[in-house]
Amino acid sequence: MTTTSAPPGSPSAPEPVPSGGDPAQALARLAGTADRLAAAVDRVIQGKDETVRLAITVLFAEGHLLVEDVPGVGKTMLAKALARAVDGSVRRVQFTPDLLPSDVTGSSVWNQERGDFEFRPGAVFANVVIGDEINRASPKTQSALLECMEEGQVTVDGTTWPLERPFIVFATQNPVEMDGTYPLPEAQRDRFTARISMGYPSAEAELLMLSEHGAVEPLAGLRPVVDVDEVRELIRAVRSVHAAQALQQYVVDLVRSTREHPDLRLGASPRAALHLLRTARSRAALDGRDHVLPDDVQALAVPVVAHRLVLTADAQLSGRTGEDVVVDVLRRTPLPVPR
Repeated sequence: MTTTSAPPGSPSAPEPVPSGGDPAQALARLAGTADRLAAAVDRVIQGKDETVRLAITVLFAEGHLLVEDVPGVGKTMLAKALARAVDGSVRRVQFTPDLLPSDVTGSSVWNQERGDFEFRPGAVFANVVIGDEINRASPKTQSALLECMEEGQVTVDGTTWPLERPFIVFATQNPVEMDGTYPLPEAQRDRFTARISMGYPSAEAELLMLSEHGAVEPLAGLRPVVDVDEVRELIRAVRSVHAAQALQQYVVDLVRSTREHPDLRLGASPRAALHLLRTARSRAALDGRDHVLPDDVQALAVPVVAHRLVLTADAQLSGRTGEDVVVDVLRRTPLPVPR
């Protein structure tokens, strides 16, 4: 297997992330940038402030977001609004049963003039990839995203192509009980940093939506408020947020407790612990802090951990959910003690 630069006709290869810059200054800018992003998206998605804030938290944690809910509640609109608010390359993939893995990653095509194969990049060659209704594609096609989401690269015919940074997947899916859906494999779910649900809007928000968007395209007036260079810098700043050893131990204790829970057949992975700490750092930075609190971990435990858990048959029959298990684990795990 060889590694090469970005293919001809594709976005340029990602530049190495520079190590310069003052993280403290970047952190000071981060809260303001997040507020501008939230204000821009809120003009499109009314009455979902917490959901929008969580999506921005995942963005600056350099994670991937899965939005699950019934049709028509604004899942795709949220992903498109946040993607448009970031001035970078955006590609949208409509997942359908006949979508092929090569449509996602790209493929090698014979060039008759050159007498050789050339690589034609797929939809993942972008800063922001919107995967619409990801669970309507077959598991084989869903799995085409595994390498992209974890390693930031694509391997086709033995050649590895790096993806641009930042690389973020915003995917939507309908509940698995709906017709024409395939449940996401455990490995795929584990690569999503967080899963959120939109829920129905309040009566006031729905009325406002009819008033403002009834005759106007909601995204028409949305302009970028941050570019990818600044996103890269702010992501580096988030990594510098301090997490005490006791707090890191708290994250490990939470995750390990899920592996011993009687209602679970499969607990949270080490990747879940890493994602929980990253998003906790991002949440702290968005709140203007340079250190993580246990409150950050607790606020993010359900969206970051619950979708990775696999319940036992008895727990499913009794109506338990992954969210219930995470709440139970949070209640039982002692808070970290400062040293």
